[in-house]
Parts: sequence; C-alpha cells; structure tokens
Amino acid sequence: MAMLKKVADRHGLVCLLHEKPFAGVNGSGKHDNWSLATDTGENLLKPGKTPSQNAQFLLFLAAFIKGVDEYQDILRCCVSYPGNDLRLGGNEAPPAVISIFLGDELTAVLDSIIQGTEYVDMTKKKLAIGIDTLPEIPQDTTDRNRTSPLAFTGNKFEFRMLGSSQSIASPNTVLNTIMAEELGRFADILEKAEDFNTALQALLHDTFKAHQRIIFNGNGYDESWAEEAKRRGLSNLRDTVDSMPAYIDSKNIKLFTDHGVFSEAEMRARYGIHLENYCKITAIEANTLLVMIRRSIFPAVSRYTGELAKTVQRKKALYLDCAAETDLLQQLSGLNDELYETAKAMAKALEDAPSSDGDIASARYYRDVVYALEYKASHLVNKLETYTSAEFWPYPTYADILFSV
Repeated sequence: MAMLKKVADRHGLVCLLHEKPFAGVNGSGKHDNWSLATDTGENLLKPGKTPSQNAQFLLFLAAFIKGVDEYQDILRCCVSYPGNDLRLGGNEAPPAVISIFLGDELTAVLDSIIQGTEYVDMTKKKLAIGIDTLPEIPQDTTDRNRTSPLAFTGNKFEFRMLGSSQSIASPNTVLNTIMAEELGRFADILEKAEDFNTALQALLHDTFKAHQRIIFNGNGYDESWAEEAKRRGLSNLRDTVDSMPAYIDSKNIKLFTDHGVFSEAEMRARYGIHLENYCKITAIEANTLLVMIRRSIFPAVSRYTGELAKTVQRKKALYLDCAAETDLLQQLSGLNDELYETAKAMAKALEDAPSSDGDIASARYYRDVVYALEYKASHLVNKLETYTSAEFWPYPTYADILFSV
C-alpha cells in the first residue's frame, strides 16, 4: 500500500485504495493467505501422504474450523470499515456471513468422520477412516469459490474479506489468537488421554460434528444462503456499526486478555476508535458530496435544463415537435429538485449529528440518517449523469474514468 502511494505520487497521480468507489463495478480487496508452520518450516495445514501426517493435518484443521465458528463475530469485526461495507456481498466480494469452503473432497472426509463411515476416494477405492488408517487426503483441486470468505486452497486458507485500504495485521492477530486458544484446549484434552489415538478420534468426531454449520461450499451470493445461514445460527453482521460490539463482548475480551494480546482497556479503546473513525469518515464523505452537489452538480444541471427550455420554446415557436426535449427536461428537473431537497436534508442531518466520541449511538445515527441520505443523493447524481449533456457535466463521468485511454 505504501509503495503504491509512493509510485503514484512520483507520477503525479493519486493511488485510490477505496474499496468500492464506483457503483456496479467490482470492489477492491485483499486475499490474506494464512497457514501455520513449525519452526523447521513444516506446513501444518498441508495434507500428508501417511495416516499419521493426516491425523496431524485434521487436528489443526479441526482447531481452525472450531475457532472460526466460535469467534465468527470478532473475525467479521476485524475486517469492518466504511469502504468495505460497500464492497462485501456483491460484485465478486464475499458476503458478510462468515463461512468456510473446504471443497468436495475434504468435505467428504469430514463427513465420513462425523458419520463413522468409510471414506471413498476419487478412484472409488474404499479406505478405512480410523485414525490408524487415515487415507491420503488429496489437496483440493476444485474451483476456489470466489464467494467464500474463508476458502481452503490446498495447504492454506484464503481470508478474502479484507478491504483494500486495510492492514492485514488485525485479521492475522485474530486468526493467530483463535488458533492459540483452540490448540490449547485440544492439548489439555489429548495430554490427559490414556489412549491418544482413541482420544484423537473422538476429538475430531466431536469437533467436526459440533461445528459443521460453518462449512459451506455453495454460492454465497444466492439469496437462499442468507436464510440457510440464519437457520444454522450463523451471524450476519452486515456493516461496521453492527460488527463493532464484538470488540467489547465478554467472550472476546477473555480470549485476548487470556493470551496477553490485548488488555480489556485496549479492546475497549479499539471499539471506541473504530466507531469514532466510522462517524468521521461518514461525515467527511457526506460533506464532500454536499459541496459537490451545491457548487457543481446542481448548477450544471440547471444550466443544461435552461438550454433545453430555450430549445423547447424555439421549436414551439416554429411549430416543431419537441416531445423528446420536453420529456428530458421534465425528467432532469424532477431529479434535480429531488437532489436539491435531499442535499438540504443531508445538511440538516449533519448539523444535528451528535458528537462522534466513539459511542454506538452516534455511529448508528451516522449510518441510519447521514449515510442513508448520502446513499440516496449519490444515486440521484448517477441518474443525472446519464441524462446531462457531457459539455455541462462538471466532473469526469464513469465512462471517462473507466474507459478513456
């Protein structure tokens, strides 16, 4: 990110890291490729070629699945940001619901463990699923499912919910802490076991069965997935305001304080800082849009409608048909009037806005009142752009920005 900004500045440009600057166009995010390795470089999320290696792989996979399911709220929270709110859930970005994609082969292995049945590999050869005879697990060869927030891609997970303007530090801190917690719990169970293999078999079975709801290999964009996720009991935190309370949830505070990552005071500070940041960014964007509307867009459309009105008058004087100009004039005048009223309401909303001191009530006001008006105004502007003559429009159009050479 720093390098992109430096290179852009060197060439007299500005590097735009906003996640979703254009409506209807793919957003910009990051893929955080995450795995665990030993101090000797052994990847613990790489399926092995022997039963014992796969037992190890499945143990770490179970810890990851359990951790993501139990702490899905804080995982969603760590990628929440105003720009990313616009990106998640559309145009090739994963939805706001946390889920894990494993692919058909690995899911079949887990199902066989849960059901206590034999695993049938891709060549249809039956292999026993007991811990002592775990089959070789093939690396996933299926499509990576671009709609999945967390996808297993052979020997790692891709966390795809990060916004382009965000650092990967927070998501990795959350993932690492979650794994430390779950592996600690697993160690407590296995270290006390009289028969390690039997205990491991039971642990894998119980973990996969209890947390299989977080595994989803389907289309995250399908409307039915939101209903299915709700039925499964998965959280659907759609934006930053809904996500931030995860920072001060007692379960999450305990997680980070137990491992010495953050103190409770630091967790509450992050909660307040992120909410204050949300309010300020929303206010800056709304004020910027207000200035653009008042000083440029409204006057430009008024000038164009004035020219159209003159054209209508001249045609009428010559008894010429002016239905097209009249219809366009009515549409533009109606949209411009609506934009003017929306801008007035937005100015009043900003004037009445509470101080952004990092509290949830202020953040909700900025989302439900200020941003709602900003969203309405931006869509009116987009409509006006498609009807207004290019010589009158004061800013580069979508076509200018996206397609000009």
